[in-house]
Formats: sequence, structure tokens, C-alpha cells
Amino acid sequence: MSTTTIESRFVATPEKGEVSSILMRPDGARWLLVLGHGASTHMRHATLEAIATRLAEVGIATFRYNFPYSESGGGRNSNEVCIATIRSAVEAARETTEDLDLLAGGHSFSGRMTSIAAAEAPIAHVRGLVFFSFPLHPPGKPSTDRARHLDQVTVPMLFLSGTRDKLAELDLLRPICAGLGRGATLHLLDTADHGYKVLKRSRASDEDVFAEMARVASEWVSKLDR
Repeated sequence: MSTTTIESRFVATPEKGEVSSILMRPDGARWLLVLGHGASTHMRHATLEAIATRLAEVGIATFRYNFPYSESGGGRNSNEVCIATIRSAVEAARETTEDLDLLAGGHSFSGRMTSIAAAEAPIAHVRGLVFFSFPLHPPGKPSTDRARHLDQVTVPMLFLSGTRDKLAELDLLRPICAGLGRGATLHLLDTADHGYKVLKRSRASDEDVFAEMARVASEWVSKLDR
């Protein structure tokens, strides 16, 4: 499958200025996922690159982007700036690919910020959220405080979480997703940790973990059309 890659820039916020983005669009794509990075990484990080590449292989386009702090360095931006950047990224993605249906989400921190944005007010034109390792709590500090807003999200949500993720204890994450009813789908990745490293000897499947996530995401979005 042929994939077109386009690098560009868009205004994150009037105060913070422009940030970079990468569009990966495979031939025949129907969906575009606006894909954010983890708290201490950036849009070119190997994890995000692997996610985007595998999604392209199943026909899902991605629009990766930086937050202002990951573009220029320095400390993490406020939640308000990050949420505004997510909304700007979605609008920039839509302007670039008006013919594709939109999803939004990201790895870890950006997934949580996207969920907060969607809980505060629906993100225009976004039909579903995809969370790669939703960070339910800090490592070693189990809590469900970061999930309190999820019942305010009005679009379907897909959680892709490793069974060894120390930021999402399963005895907490499972009931949260169950409590969200049909609005949430939880897919567990056998032996994967927060960054998707797996225990190859004990992993039940020999499927590449990034390929597994892409396959599950493709199956999930196909149901959004029904």
C-alpha cells in the first residue's frame, strides 16, 4: 500500500505560535487519526512512528503533531495550552484532508489531554477517540482521579492498554471502561508495558504489538459506520 507523507506547520495558539506536523496518508484511507505524543517525547519518537506506520498499513491515515513545549523545548505547557493545541491540530488536519472522517487521541499524556478536551466540549468533527496507553495514574500511585471526566465524553473511545502498564492497573482500568458502557472498548495487549515493550517468551501471541493495535483500531472504526 502506497503512503504519502507531508510535513507542515500550523498555529497551536496565537500566543505560542506554530508547531510542526506530519501527515501519513495511505492510498484508499477513509479515516484520519490526529495523533499526539507522550509527555516527554515528540511527534518523531519511535513509538509514535511505529503506531503511525502500522496504522497506515491497515489504511488509517495519521496526523502527528508537536505541542509548543516539544517544538521549542522547555517545560511542559499548561493543560489549557495543550488542549487548545489539540483542537488546533484537529482543525489543521481537517483542512488538509477534508474527505476523511476524523478520530483523535494519542500515546499516554496526549490521549488523556484529548479526553479532557472532548469532555469539556465536543471536538468538532471527531467521531471517536483512541487512547494508546491511557495514563490512569502515576506509577506506583494507583488512583482513578484521572478518569472522572470520561463519562462526559460523547463519542466512542478505544483503550489500547498493556497488561504490564504501571500507569494503568488493570483492577482499576477494567471497571472504569465497563462503567462507561458501550461508549468504551478496552483491548488488552498481552505482556506489553506503557511503552509497548513485551515479554516475548511469555506473550501468548507472536503478533507484533503495534500491528495488533492497528488491527484492533481498524476493526473498531469499521463498527463506527454501523
